[in-house]
Amino acid sequence: MTGYVVEIKPSARRASRDAGEWVNEFGPRRAFASKALAREWARTASADTPVWVQDAAPHDPSPIDGYLVGGRRTRGSLAEAGRQASLDGA
Repeated sequence: MTGYVVEIKPSARRASRDAGEWVNEFGPRRAFASKALAREWARTASADTPVWVQDAAPHDPSPIDGYLVGGRRTRGSLAEAGRQASLDGA
């Protein structure tokens, strides 16, 4: 796999019908040409409940670049569906 590889976590499967359908049809990983395209898919998959792309830890030995996770972030106006908030506040 090349580009930006995302593993779709169970929280995203529960939160997003699109994510759940992808996993059922193709498996728990999806490759994108770039992180920007992965984030765009997350935005469009957020129709039910917000999902977002979270980078994998730098020391993570898996071939994953990021994770699609779901749930609720309660950080002001950035928490609205389809918007991705930085964890460092930037």
